[in-house]
Formats: sequence, C-alpha cells, structure tokens
Amino acid sequence: MKKILVTGADGFIGSHLVEYLHAKGYEIRALSLYNSFNNWGWLEQVDCLNEIEVVTGNISDPFFCNEITKEIDTIFHLAALIAIPYSYVAPASYVDVNINGTVNMCKAAMENGCRRFIHTSTSEVYGTAQYVPIDELHPLRPQSPYSASKISADAMAMSFYNSFELPLTTVRPFNTYGPRQSARAVIPTIITQIASGIKEIKLGDLSPTRDFNYVYDTCNGFYQLAQCNDAIGKVVNIGSNYEISVKDTLNKIKKLMSSDVKFITDEQRIRPQKSEVKRLWCDNTLINELTGFKPQFTIDEGLSKTIEWFKDSKNLRFYKPNIYNI
Repeated sequence: MKKILVTGADGFIGSHLVEYLHAKGYEIRALSLYNSFNNWGWLEQVDCLNEIEVVTGNISDPFFCNEITKEIDTIFHLAALIAIPYSYVAPASYVDVNINGTVNMCKAAMENGCRRFIHTSTSEVYGTAQYVPIDELHPLRPQSPYSASKISADAMAMSFYNSFELPLTTVRPFNTYGPRQSARAVIPTIITQIASGIKEIKLGDLSPTRDFNYVYDTCNGFYQLAQCNDAIGKVVNIGSNYEISVKDTLNKIKKLMSSDVKFITDEQRIRPQKSEVKRLWCDNTLINELTGFKPQFTIDEGLSKTIEWFKDSKNLRFYKPNIYNI
C-alpha cells in the first residue's frame, strides 16, 4: 500500500484504523463527514492528526467521491450510518448513505485506478444465527433497515468486482468495542453509566449473545486482509470465535469496575421482537487461513483497556449517560 484513503475516519473504528495505519508508516487521507462546525469527530483525538490529510465531505455525492479517490492506492471504506434504532425512523437515509454512497465510492475507485478496495460490512447482515459459529456462507437475513441497507451495499460492492474487476474485499467485522465507541452500543452504555456514579443503569434485553472484538484486533484484521491478494473477491469475517451474552458482559464490567450497580430494563431500548438479533458467534477460520490472523486481546483484557479510557474524566465528558442515544 502507498497512499491510503479511509472513509468514515471520524468514527470509532475509522479513527483507530487511521492510528493503526499511520503507525505502520503509510500516507493517509482521512474523510470526515462535512459539517459547518468543521469538527472532525474522533479524529480530533488522534495523536497523528497533524501528520495526516483530513478532507471533509459526504459519500452521497459522486463528484466528491471521484475527487477524494484520485492518487489513492488503497481504500478502506468504513463510512456508513450504523445505528440500528435510528434506522427504524430514518430508513431512506440508510439507502442514500450506505447503498448509494458505496456505489459512488466503488465507481470512483474504479475510474481512478485504485489498487485495493476494502469494503466494510457487518455481522448484523446474518441476523440471528441459524447455526454457530457463523461462517461466510451463512444465509443473510435483514432484521432491521440498517442490516438491509448493508446487505444491499455488500451486493453492490461485490458486483463491481464481478462486473468490472475492481480488486475488492468485503470485510465483515463482528461486534467491535473499545475507546471512543458510541454510547449507542451496549459496552460503552454500561461503562459510562457506572463511571458517572449511576446506581441503577438502564439497558435493553440482556439475553442476546455477541462475539465482541477489541478494536485493535479489528483494525489488524482490516490491515491483514488489505495485504492479502487471495482475499480479493471474497467476503471475510473478522471475529474472535468467542460468544458471550450481554448479561455476562454486564457482570464482567461490574466486576472489573468494582461496582454493585443494579440493572433496570428500559423499554425504549428494547428492539421490535423480530428485529432483535439474538445470537452472533463468528467463525474466523477463513481469515486465519488467508492471513494467519488471531485476536491478540481476550475479552477481559479488552474490557480493562476500554474501562480505563472511559473512566478518564476528559474522555467521559464526551458522553451523556442519562440520555438514550439511538
């Protein structure tokens, strides 16, 4: 890889990926969503901010996409709307950004001769597991407008490989967590409420299981796949092959934070019955065979590092623990 473009660089995973790639010595162009405040999201917090090129704009505009992909060797396409609850009230936005935005990026990459395109999917496209662990051949089931938009985006991206030979890999991360994650996700929701001194924390359903991955491991998976020519034209999971329930995750966090906090069910956090994905457990055999990838952080190690970051008052101030963030 020579010059790299990371879309969605202002987000949780994107900002960590920028740091990871910068530490590897690459020249980086980082895309942040345009806003009138000229705020670059979580990129504002990265140590390498003065050593990367930051551009602002929106992937919904094909002309903009064509401009930012010029002289780019490798694209990590992470820009997307990802909040599931918000997709219930604004589904057309997910079509515009996730589907049309992906088409715009793929077309621009093709026209500008980009060497590699890493398209970001999500484990949500699988829906509740029909068998476990979930490999890349598992059926796709759109249980939310968000997951439906990502299934469509994945299909459009792969069509550029099949139709136009765009050297593309679809990366399908399972549930990533770590410093800077949005409070719409369950782990930061728990940690921020406890760290703020709240004695009765509000959560939704505790029964679903997830395959949680520390953000460094997810970034390492992205990087390894971008280096692997045998991954071109493939969909590849990134996960730990470890399953844990939300309830057991809550109890781990309570123990690590020495908290006796009690749990209260918040009805507004409960998803529609058919929309809740009950079980996700990653089969990471393929990425291991392609790249030798293995997670470096256990759930306890990752949670400890995440808690340490959130407990710092200068980081906790970015969150509103008393408000349900959709």
